[in-house]
Amino acid sequence: MNQAIFQQHIFPIRHKLFRFALRITGSAHEAEDVVQEVMEKIWKSPAEQSETVQNWEAWCMTLTRNRSLDKTRSQSLRRTASLDGLTERPNGTSNQASTVENRDLADQVKRMMQDLPEKQRLVMHLRDIEELSYEEIAEVLNISLDQVKVNLHRARKTIREQLTATVNHIATI
Repeated sequence: MNQAIFQQHIFPIRHKLFRFALRITGSAHEAEDVVQEVMEKIWKSPAEQSETVQNWEAWCMTLTRNRSLDKTRSQSLRRTASLDGLTERPNGTSNQASTVENRDLADQVKRMMQDLPEKQRLVMHLRDIEELSYEEIAEVLNISLDQVKVNLHRARKTIREQLTATVNHIATI
């Protein structure tokens, strides 16, 4: 690995790798370790290997996913990552009440996402939070494009149904 490639392609995505590792491991400390190990592995990779990489971000995300899953499995941890560090994008036209409502809704969706099956949760995180393309998600998770679409559809449908049930429950009170 040469320094120019590392600085241009790898270093700028370190925070994205951390968020992804945090999503899988559930621990900031473990996620930091994972990212450090992945960065070290990438830096020490042979030059021939770096010449074959076509999508640096997808390759790094795959390495991060694999290392996070290995670490989680080896320690028998259950993934319970907090999404408290994630913030919503500010909307200049919203007033204080709607800002609070939006924050509450975002927190509720984040809690619902934690209860999704792992593959659905990861696909939804990569698409809706990390904003990866379907193809990049398929490459990162090593699944087919159809599986990405199905898992994303099911995850969104589950969240939508839970939100609708919550709204209906509140409306009856």
